[in-house]
Formats: sequence, C-alpha cells, structure tokens
Amino acid sequence: VQLQASGGGLVQAGGSLRLSCAASLRTFTRYTMGWFRQAPGKEREFVAAHSWSVGRTYYVDSVKGRFTISRDNAKNTVYLQMNSLKPEDTAVYYCAANGDDYTYTVALKYDYWGQGTQVTVSS
Repeated sequence: VQLQASGGGLVQAGGSLRLSCAASLRTFTRYTMGWFRQAPGKEREFVAAHSWSVGRTYYVDSVKGRFTISRDNAKNTVYLQMNSLKPEDTAVYYCAANGDDYTYTVALKYDYWGQGTQVTVSS
C-alpha cells in the first residue's frame, strides 16, 4: 500500500494551497482518510479527517473555516484545500488511512502513511 502526498510549497500568509494524496488502497471507501502535520520540535498533530462510511468530516479547531478535506473515491484520492494560511500552519503535512472510523484524531490508530509534503507560510 502506498500513499503519495503532493501539493506542498511556499506561500505567503493569506494564500492558499491544495494538498493531494493518492492511495493504492483496494477498498478506499472503507478507510477514514486523515491529514496530520508536524512542525519542527513539535508532536504530530491531527488536522482533518474524512470518513466515507460515517459521512462526516472532522477538523482541529485551529483550521475550522479555513481548511476543507474532500475525497474522490473514483481516483482513490483525498484532498486538503487550505485557505487563509497562517505562518503557524507551517509544517510537514502527512496523509494517512485509518481502518477505524472513530479514532480519527489518534495517529497511532492509522494503518498507512504517506511520505509528507512541506508547507511553508511566510509572514
């Protein structure tokens, strides 16, 4: 199984980026897909998740109203649209797949991880 994240880059504060994560999962819809991020010297942090089976999306409070997670099941791809970016959003962003629908904030519960993509927001 491979998760390939892309779309990171350098952007000014207030700008936007869209991250993509293509997953080679045979039963993509059975997985809750999540995005996490890790800034230097900090622990990995839950950002957003999308459960197809439950039909819900989840966000950490700090990104609500700015970030949107979505998925295209035909392409086995999950997206993270990030608007109104702030310098504190700077981190390596990881996509991950979780076979459980209810532990979406817990990194250890995710079964598969992508390689990460760097997002840098300048002030």
